[in-house]
Amino acid sequence: MNVNQSAPPVPPFGQPQPIYQGYHQSSYSGQPGSTAPQTPYGAYNGPLHGYQQTPPPGMSRAPPSSEAPPASTAQASCGQPAYGQFGQGDVQNGPSSTVQMQRFHGSQPLGSAPLVPVVSQPAVLQPYGPPPTNAQVTAQLAAMQISGAVAPAPPTSGLGYGPPTSLASASGSFPNSGLYGSYPQGQAPPLSQAQGHPGAQPPQRSAPPQTSSFTPPASGDPRIPSMTGPLLPGQGFGGPPVSQPNHVSSPPPQALPPGTQMTGPPGSLPPMHSSQQPGYQLQQNGSFGPARGPQPNYGGLYPGAPTFGSQPGPPQPLPPKRLDPDAIPSPIQVIEDDRNNRGSEPFVTGVRGQVPPLVTTNFLVKDQGNASPRYIRCTSYNIPCTSDMAKQAQVPLAAVIKPLARLSPEEASPYVVDHGESGPLRCNRCKAYMCPFMQFIEGGRRFQCCFCSCINDVPPQYFQHLDHTGKRVDAYDRPELSLGSYEFLATVDYCKNNKFPSPPAFIFMIDVSYNAIRSGLVRLLCEELKSLLDFLPREGRAEESAVRVGFVTYNKVLHFYNVRSSLAQPQMMVVSDVADMFVPLLDGFLVHVNESRAVITSLLDQIPEMFADTRETETVFAPVIQAGMEALKAAECAGKLFLFHTSLPIAEAPGKLKNRDDRKLINTDKEKTLFQPQTGAYQSLARDCVAQGCCVDLFLFPNQYVDVATLSVVPQLTGGSVYKYACFQVENDQERFLSDLHRDVQKVVGFDAVMRVRTSTGIRAVDFFGAFYMSNTTDVELAGLDGDKTVTVEFKHDDRLNEESGALLQCALLYTSCAGQRRLRIHNLALNCCTQLADLYRNCETDTLINYMAKYAYRGVLNSPVKTVHDTLITQCAQILACYRKNCASPSSAGQLILPECMKLLPVYLNCVLKSEVLQPGAEVTTDDRAYVRQLVTSMDVAETNVFFYPRLLPLTKSPIESTTEPPAIRASEERLSNGDMYLLENGLNLFLWVGASVQQGVVQSLFSVSSFSQITSGLSVLPVLDNPLSKKVRSLIDSLRAQRSRYMKLIVVKQEDKLEMVFKHFLVEDKSLSGGASYVDFLCHMHKEIRQLLS
Repeated sequence: MNVNQSAPPVPPFGQPQPIYQGYHQSSYSGQPGSTAPQTPYGAYNGPLHGYQQTPPPGMSRAPPSSEAPPASTAQASCGQPAYGQFGQGDVQNGPSSTVQMQRFHGSQPLGSAPLVPVVSQPAVLQPYGPPPTNAQVTAQLAAMQISGAVAPAPPTSGLGYGPPTSLASASGSFPNSGLYGSYPQGQAPPLSQAQGHPGAQPPQRSAPPQTSSFTPPASGDPRIPSMTGPLLPGQGFGGPPVSQPNHVSSPPPQALPPGTQMTGPPGSLPPMHSSQQPGYQLQQNGSFGPARGPQPNYGGLYPGAPTFGSQPGPPQPLPPKRLDPDAIPSPIQVIEDDRNNRGSEPFVTGVRGQVPPLVTTNFLVKDQGNASPRYIRCTSYNIPCTSDMAKQAQVPLAAVIKPLARLSPEEASPYVVDHGESGPLRCNRCKAYMCPFMQFIEGGRRFQCCFCSCINDVPPQYFQHLDHTGKRVDAYDRPELSLGSYEFLATVDYCKNNKFPSPPAFIFMIDVSYNAIRSGLVRLLCEELKSLLDFLPREGRAEESAVRVGFVTYNKVLHFYNVRSSLAQPQMMVVSDVADMFVPLLDGFLVHVNESRAVITSLLDQIPEMFADTRETETVFAPVIQAGMEALKAAECAGKLFLFHTSLPIAEAPGKLKNRDDRKLINTDKEKTLFQPQTGAYQSLARDCVAQGCCVDLFLFPNQYVDVATLSVVPQLTGGSVYKYACFQVENDQERFLSDLHRDVQKVVGFDAVMRVRTSTGIRAVDFFGAFYMSNTTDVELAGLDGDKTVTVEFKHDDRLNEESGALLQCALLYTSCAGQRRLRIHNLALNCCTQLADLYRNCETDTLINYMAKYAYRGVLNSPVKTVHDTLITQCAQILACYRKNCASPSSAGQLILPECMKLLPVYLNCVLKSEVLQPGAEVTTDDRAYVRQLVTSMDVAETNVFFYPRLLPLTKSPIESTTEPPAIRASEERLSNGDMYLLENGLNLFLWVGASVQQGVVQSLFSVSSFSQITSGLSVLPVLDNPLSKKVRSLIDSLRAQRSRYMKLIVVKQEDKLEMVFKHFLVEDKSLSGGASYVDFLCHMHKEIRQLLS
């Protein structure tokens, strides 16, 4: 949108709208559709509903006016229906409508016109509201600012645009909003469609091979007579069909990004107008693509309203410019395309620098020399050869590494290689491990290291001859010479104190203060542990687990339990001196479950009874961790503490905390203190835990502020996890807590781990993000590491890279398995290097980029004001896209927003990060919630951040009931919701079932076993188990969604227009948020403005 300028030149009418590949659009070229109504509608926010204008007979020609007619309105000639007249039925934006509109699928051919792929379903343009005054226009534009300022809450209509506006002055100038850059005085913004004076000569056209430019009238006067009626010879339909929409255009399409091949419109149209630029065409409202869908509950056009094919009455004021959400890059479409294109074939890792399928695509991996993308994903698979080029592009070079990732059942776990006492073969200089990229020379007697180029001797026992290609003849028999991922058994040299480790131990530490007893937590936990102890992790096919267990309870003091198998009853020992913690017993504290089962069961029965009448409300926290660590130290083994804690530790003891919750600090320079720990005591405690291999998993059950920022320090630095169940109630939260506990106890963990990432000459690892501790600049130390945790590593250049040899990464993880075996897991990855920026941009992965940027931002809030972090992210994103625009896209007008094909979702995903609770908290988000989410995201993998920042929204009643596949997702926006439907929304932590007010009574009965919408309990967390197809289908879908996530998602049923709906709407991330976050459309405009500023 530009301000203070004349109205733009008018494009020819009846132009095709942008299109998505694979969808057909009916009613093109003015051909009538088979069942379509004949009345075209006015533009979005157009003339007031119900203006009756009786067209006099005669020629359809509007009087000249200084305003351009809506470019998004398709004009029909000779009574033919215009484009865009079919409703996007079942769409709700704002108050619910009881009228169900008919949906015509974009894929359903209507009529016999030549069909072209379509960007989105055509939309009815629904006018509503009277034209406002000039002051209202100013107010509206001011409200669309996308700055750090908090915008007002959006109206109920969903996307937060004010009342319909019109141009009050004849010159078409807007009051200056200060948001968008203006064009020079008197010069109209260029359009991405053919332009010309109707009734005059057709505009001059030139058609070079890759671009198509349309010259506006030579006079330079932007005021153009409005015209309807038949097209003039040569006027044609401007604008291309878009096979892969990665350009959001305001001016004429001219640039073609590398690798995008466009096709022209159907043969019936003038060939000169087939632009090859994938562009979103500008609507009258300064935006792209077909205008948006109807607004239910706002009346449709009055039956007698005029069509644009007839004589209009007096000229109507024009609506404001507005981007059409359907015409901008859609995450759903990109995900769907990737699934269709890459989901059927296995991903073979033999080729260097291949970009894997998206994390949202189900695919099999065949390891042929590079690590599976389940273990390592990179922000770019083709990295710049020089640091100057990397600085110019500003694309972070990072890898998200998940060393112990779980594989799909069809994929083989890494092979274990045993080299005996000699241990794994390594380079003498850089200590890299043998891998498929090492080069054997001199007949196989020596090898050259691929990381540092050092020549090493091959030990006699490892010698093998080379074949005619220089490869060892046993290459395919040895995992380390043919696979990207494998394990070595470590020798005693890799063990602490040169001694093989003992199997790890688990210690359950249970808060028995008043809150824990009263909520029913202690009784529930003790009951569950009796059966859970049979599921401790075990190695391979071992019959029983080697893990030993111990039990501690605590409030202001600690109680240790002797559960030795020879005892008839457990014995309790109390340690009240919490300032000087020690373990009162060694023998009998850590035991094997099968040996001491009777005593353990007796203890778990007694604990709830022993403390049933407690009145002790105060708790300690740091001494509990200290005690667990000392117990593991005394037993000379690594292990994990499971802490179940309910309140802020205010009892006199080391690590005592005070309530420092203060919402007044939000949006001030002191806001960062809310994320920092209160005291340094927990950092030094964590350091001691890491040295001992003591990992801490914390289960929190707070009823009020507990200072998650401080309590989570030890779990965070030891590689542990934090689970939070606010206001825990057994009946509502039992299933979620027990499911998380089961998964946490059973998951495979590597203990006492050290990870190092080595790189070939030219780049080095400079920064690390995740849940771990680092005592030096290279070694990532983890007391425990499970299959859900990632370590994100950023790389920088320290020399020039070579295009031919590429770049190599090797991640080596040394850890103790659940059986006490010391192992090395190795992952190797080869990347390409490039001297052309276009190659870099062609091989990026946006999901990984967003994962890195979110972690970078979430760490940044510890030391910088949130606004600074916010602005840094926007600037970096703008620099990335501006560099592409300047160096890789063909020359085109500055009014065009050009996005790299594989980064076209960067703006929408980045906006989701900026609107997240950590960077932009809503009024209902607590300080603890923000600290919890911040530490959670720090070690998330790419699939988890993808769904966390852009939740999945699944319609439940659109797909056939007998269908067993997941219903296709829709975009996360309120205007996609229909009040006659139900939707599931999931983001990896939450699961909402939204029920529209007009859902059929039969559906309500089938799913909730009540007779009407009003009887559904809002906030319901369990669906009744009913024996009918719909109930089975929905419950099965919920189970399958939960199985895909690392944490149990509690279900919350949300009724339309209920108070819980505000929470649900927070996750509709394409809309403007109540806390002031921009809508996707607004943010895209803002990014465009930022890019143009950088380019100018």
